Amino acid sequence: MKPSISVFFPCYNDAGTIGVMVMRAIQALREVSDDYEVLVTNDGSVDDSRFVLEELSRLYPKELCFENRTQPSGYGGVLRSGFERATKEWIFYTDGDAQYDARELRLLVEKISDDVDFINGYKIKRRDPMHRIWIGIVYQYFVKLLFGLKIRDVDCDFRLMRREIFDVIDLESTTGTITFELVKKAQDAGYRFIEVPVHHFYRQYGESQFFNFSRVAATLARLIGWWWRLVVKQEAVKKYRAKRETQVASRRAQASSSKSQVAGYRSQQ
Repeated sequence: MKPSISVFFPCYNDAGTIGVMVMRAIQALREVSDDYEVLVTNDGSVDDSRFVLEELSRLYPKELCFENRTQPSGYGGVLRSGFERATKEWIFYTDGDAQYDARELRLLVEKISDDVDFINGYKIKRRDPMHRIWIGIVYQYFVKLLFGLKIRDVDCDFRLMRREIFDVIDLESTTGTITFELVKKAQDAGYRFIEVPVHHFYRQYGESQFFNFSRVAATLARLIGWWWRLVVKQEAVKKYRAKRETQVASRRAQASSSKSQVAGYRSQQ
């Protein structure tokens, strides 16, 4: 059976790119799923993002649902709202700035199996100005070392995850720290990761909201608090590991029951 998938795009001043992201996502979804939805949250954009999304909703009334906010809620806040709105078995998200190709969602879907919960992309080659590349490398290795993260690219927001992950873990960040909070909490809960190489492209429209020195400095300051909670106090392990194990046991019991029902039906034929 094809998986059911919710695709979510946060949108902040992405009028020049959000249209192609939505269309490419729908193009991919029509190939890999029979049950899907595309969700967009326009997080207080001051460009023409709202008008682009209104036109897209007329073109794809059954596939696209967008929310328009007059005030920004921050990257973490908008991601959390998207995860809460998603209704399908799997949730995919990436940014609306077209630095990733939404059609490569197909590559992640190919890796779906009973043995995988979290499919994370990693950049084949980063396409950014040199100063951003170096900041990204330093940030990446620092965060991985600090939190003991096992994936190679925590900064790659191109992810496909079981929706049930969010029945167990709670996310709190309203800023860019949500990326490592999500990965660390899912890892500590015991969810199983797999990684897929994806292409990364130069930004064609707008400006990055994270890669400036003031935001990076603020993020580094928040890291200390998260390190104390998640590494020293082991909050996520204590809070989520048992819940996740119960969830897995329930899933296996349901699968076993379904197989028994199918076998019983066939035996009656």
